Amino acid sequence: MTLAASPRVAARAHMPPWLGWCLALAVALGFCALGRWQLLRMHEKRALLAQAAHIRERPQALAAALHTLRPAQLAWVHGDGRFLPGQILLDNQLRRGRSGVKVYQPFLADGASAPLLVELGWLPLPADRALPRPVPLQGRHALVGLLGPAPSHGLTLGPALVAAPAPQLWLAMRIEPAAIGQALGHRDILSQVLRLDPALPLGYPRDLDMLPNTLSPERHLGYAVQWFGLALAVLITAGLLSWRARKGRGGR
Repeated sequence: MTLAASPRVAARAHMPPWLGWCLALAVALGFCALGRWQLLRMHEKRALLAQAAHIRERPQALAAALHTLRPAQLAWVHGDGRFLPGQILLDNQLRRGRSGVKVYQPFLADGASAPLLVELGWLPLPADRALPRPVPLQGRHALVGLLGPAPSHGLTLGPALVAAPAPQLWLAMRIEPAAIGQALGHRDILSQVLRLDPALPLGYPRDLDMLPNTLSPERHLGYAVQWFGLALAVLITAGLLSWRARKGRGGR
C-alpha cells in the first residue's frame, strides 16, 4: 500500500509551485467573477426598488410612456385600448407559498405602435398541475398600472413557451417577447409589461411586488460575500501549502 502510493506522493511533491499558484488564481478569479455578478444584481435590484418607491406620484399616459421610456424604466401609467386574442401562462409563480401561474394577455394601447403584455394576475395550480383555462378579456378597456420590464429569469434552458391543451393558450417558462410574438401570430410584442393596479375590477389576484419569485438585494449581497470569501480561502490555502513545501525542502 505504501509503495503503491509513493509515486503519487512524489508527483505531488514535485509539482512546480507556479502551476499550483496558477490553478489557485484561476479558481479564485472564478469565485470573484461570481461575487461580482451577485453585487451587480444587488445594485440593479436596489435601483429598481428606489425607482418604484414614489412611482405613483408621477402618472403618465400609457402610449406616451411606451414611446419615451427605456424598457428598463418604471412608470405608473393609464390608458385606453383593446385586448387581443391569446393568453400566456407563466409557470413556477409562487403566491403566499402556493404554486401557480401568472396570466398575461396582449393589449394594444391607443396610439401605440405595437401591443404589450398585460399581467392580469395569478391563478393556483391543483395537485395534478392541470393548467387553468382563464377566460380571455375582449373589447376595449381603460387600464391603470405599473409599466416596467418583463420578469427576470435565470438560465435560459429549453423553449420559452409551449402550446397548452386549449386554443390560443401557451405555457411559458420565461417571458421572451420575440417567441411570444411569433406564437401569437408574428406580432411585434413590446419588451415592457403592464402590471395592472390590484384595485382594478378585472383579472385575478395580484400585487405589485417588485421582486416576486427572486432573491432580495440582501440575499445577493450575502452570496457575494460567500463567493469572495471562498476566493480568499483558496489563496490562503495556496499560500499555506507553498509555505509548507518551502519549509519541507529547507529541512532536508
